Amino acid sequence: MPRRLRIASVNVNGIRAAARKGLHEWLDAADVDVLTLQEVRATEAELRAALPGWETVGDEALAKGRAGVAIATRTPVTAARARFSDDTVDAAGRWIEADITVGAEVVTVVSAYVHTGEADTPRQDAKYAFLDAMEKRMPEMTAATPLALVTGDLNVGHRELDIRNWKGNRKKAGFLPRERAYFDRFLAPDGVEVDTVDGERGTGLGWVDVGRRAAGEVEGPYTWWSMRGRAFDTDTGWRIDYHLASPALAERVTDYRVERAASWDTRWSDHSPVIADYTVG
Repeated sequence: MPRRLRIASVNVNGIRAAARKGLHEWLDAADVDVLTLQEVRATEAELRAALPGWETVGDEALAKGRAGVAIATRTPVTAARARFSDDTVDAAGRWIEADITVGAEVVTVVSAYVHTGEADTPRQDAKYAFLDAMEKRMPEMTAATPLALVTGDLNVGHRELDIRNWKGNRKKAGFLPRERAYFDRFLAPDGVEVDTVDGERGTGLGWVDVGRRAAGEVEGPYTWWSMRGRAFDTDTGWRIDYHLASPALAERVTDYRVERAASWDTRWSDHSPVIADYTVG
């Protein structure tokens, strides 16, 4: 019988710190089946200790205390894959896939943490290389498993609606035309040639931005706010945390929401969880 699969994604800004600040209380109320995490900043043993009762798979960053991605689930993982086939891409601690079987169907879930980048520096080159690898991997995923989902802190605001202060960020990493053009291609109809925001042309992959489809043509809802100033209080945020669903899985969405904290001092991360329900099985 088909059932609800509730998937939440959040950059925890350190799993141990988030656990101390209220992650578990939030999880108890959220009734999540699958939790994808970014910036875990922990070893596998520390991750398991922070999430007792959950099955976890993850990929640690090579540098201690940096990055790290993981997937925690109540449903057994049948297979997991970390990083990309191209070993030249800086993907350690940034990409983990898990195949989750629900009834007669398999859903491939990804937790991704795209580089922050910095315009006109090697850090930005690493970000573009990672996005290139994503663009190659996403069609491979849907060819193997029609029900596929890329979640995570993708560190790109796709459209002007996704950043409150977009005019002031046009030349900064996170809103550069070339970065946004990747999302133009990810989300354009499969196989269709489209004009992208950087003035180039590309071929669509057909994936769906679940958050934008649910919210419609409105500002936000934002998922990250700077810790500086009063960004959270004034809702001067960025929508950089995503559920990107394959076409087949996008048709199974029944609900989506951003769980913004009630106040600045009740946050357990500088990102809010993004949650979607899918009917699978």
